[in-house]
Amino acid sequence: MKKLIVSLSIIACLFGLNSCKKEAEKPQWEQEVKNPIQKIDLVDISEKLYDPNVSMEDFKKDFPWFQGTVPDNVFVERRKDPEEIKIYKDAISKIDKAKLNKDLAALFSHIKTYFPNFKAPKVFLYSTAVYYESMLAPIFYKPEENYLFIDVSAFMGMDNKAYNGIDKYIQKSMNPSNIVPKVSMSFAEQMVPRKPTESKFIDELVYNGKIQILQDIFLPETPDFLKINYTKEQEEWNIANEFNIWNYFVENDYLFKSDPELAGRFIQPGPFSKFYTEIDKDSSPQVGVWTGWQICREYLAKNPNVKIPEFLNKNATDIFNGSGYKPKEIK
Repeated sequence: MKKLIVSLSIIACLFGLNSCKKEAEKPQWEQEVKNPIQKIDLVDISEKLYDPNVSMEDFKKDFPWFQGTVPDNVFVERRKDPEEIKIYKDAISKIDKAKLNKDLAALFSHIKTYFPNFKAPKVFLYSTAVYYESMLAPIFYKPEENYLFIDVSAFMGMDNKAYNGIDKYIQKSMNPSNIVPKVSMSFAEQMVPRKPTESKFIDELVYNGKIQILQDIFLPETPDFLKINYTKEQEEWNIANEFNIWNYFVENDYLFKSDPELAGRFIQPGPFSKFYTEIDKDSSPQVGVWTGWQICREYLAKNPNVKIPEFLNKNATDIFNGSGYKPKEIK
C-alpha cells in the first residue's frame, strides 16, 4: 500500500478543488418537494418532568407511558434530582426549538417526497442522566405509535463536562448540529433492504453507501461531514486519501472477501480505521462507509434515471460495476 497522505497542508491545498468536484456530483434525480410540512408536533417531556408546578397526576395524564415500571416514590425523587435537572437545563439551553422544528419539518418533507407512505412522527424531546449506553443510542423510533424520541442530553457539545468518561470519538457527534442528521439516518437505515446472502466486503460498502445516498436526498442542504457523523477534518482526510484508501482495498483483494473482521476495521464506528500501518491514528473512522457512498454517487451520476426503489434493491456488485468507480491519484 502506498503511504496515505496525512499532511494537513496538502489537504488544505487540495480540498477546495475536490470539494467542488464532490459538490458537482449531486444526484440528477432529485425531486422538488411539493406541499412541504410547515410544522411538526414537537413536545418537550422533560420540561414538564422537572417542573415542580406539574403534579404527578398531570404528568402521568400527559405521558402515561413515560414512567414505565419505576415505582411512584422513586419517580418522585427522580423529578427532584438536582443533577438531572442541571443536565436538562444545560442540554435544552443549547437547542433552538423553533429551528429544530423547522429543520425536522424539512427533513420529513423530503422523506415523504421519496416515500409517499411516510407519515411525519410526533417528536418527543427528553433528557436523562448521562449514561454511556444511552449516549450511543440517543434517538429511537416507535413505529406502533409513530413516536420519535430524541435524548437532548446526548447533544450538549463535545467536551461537555458531563461527558467525562465517554470516548472522544463518540463525543465528536454529540453536538446540536448532529441531531437532525442522526434522525435522518435512523429513518434511512430502515429503508435500505438487506439480504442475508450479502456477506462480501463490497456488499458492506454499497449497503452503507445506499444509506448515505438517502442522507443526500433527505438532507440536501446539510454538509457531507454531518451526514456521516464526521468532523470537517475527517472528511478532508478522506477526500485527500480517496485513491490510497481504494488502492489499499484493491491491493489486498478485500472487495469480494467474506471476512467479518473487515467491517470492524472499516465500517463500524471507532476512533480511526485500521489499515494496520503507521498512519492508522491519523485516519478517519468508517472509511468503508465513505467509500461505499462515493461508489453509489458515481453509479447514480452515470445512471440518473434510476428510481430510488430500484436503486435500493439493486445488487451491490451490479452497482459497483455500473459505477466505474476508480478514484484518481492526487500528485
